Amino acid sequence: MPTHPLFKITCLAAFTVAFAITASSALAQAATAPAKAPAAPAAPAAPAKPALKLPPQPPDVAAPKLDAATGQPSTVFLAKHEAFVKTAQEAKAQVVFLGDSITAGWAGNGKEVWAKAFGPWAPANFGIGGDRTQHVLWRIENGELDGLKPKAAVLMIGTNNAGTDPAEGIAKGVTKIVETIRKKLPATKVLLLAVFPRGEKASPNPGRAKLKEVNAIIARLHDGKHVFFLDIADKFLQPDGSLTKEIMPDFLHLSPAGYQIWADAITPKLVELTK
Repeated sequence: MPTHPLFKITCLAAFTVAFAITASSALAQAATAPAKAPAAPAAPAAPAKPALKLPPQPPDVAAPKLDAATGQPSTVFLAKHEAFVKTAQEAKAQVVFLGDSITAGWAGNGKEVWAKAFGPWAPANFGIGGDRTQHVLWRIENGELDGLKPKAAVLMIGTNNAGTDPAEGIAKGVTKIVETIRKKLPATKVLLLAVFPRGEKASPNPGRAKLKEVNAIIARLHDGKHVFFLDIADKFLQPDGSLTKEIMPDFLHLSPAGYQIWADAITPKLVELTK
């Protein structure tokens, strides 16, 4: 049976009234509900600590390496130093290497080359990453040579001073180290290596230029009797003076191939000095 039009109108009106009542009730509840407390403001970030200004360390005055965060002697540096002192006291090494991370790298990228090239001399590796001349000087003044009677000491240090010290100052630091080795180990021959080249290109390269100045000064320490200066820089360089990543991946530290070049370049001299 068809629905009467009046019935449809009545139903629609009833629905409209019901919807309006429901909506009005919801709005009333929202209006009377307690407001949520605002979120607590975020705590202000702690102010950044000002960078610690470390005291200057002249390159020719013995000093321990300082921790940039505390200003105190680095615990890592001291731990490695103490280990080297113990090695020295064993008095087994016939050849000792002194230096920074490039020397320390004999235990890493140079490990296999080290064993083959220098193994017969029971060598000691006294290299610490980041060391400058003043740090090596402090180490050897505080026990790292005590008890040792090596036939030769290989020294290569100074590249980490290049960013802060003049060439003359760096050379003074190297000179002081050589003098200290000679004083503590008068029977030991010192193989003093020119500071290795750094930076990809030969020029412009202020760091490499400064190190060339250093090398020119320390070359004068060669006396042919107790101190022997040897510059093997060209062994690492391309004909245009550049360095390759195959030899120095970061243009400072050596790859295994770089350590092989180093070993090949100094072994004949070490054989001569350790007879």
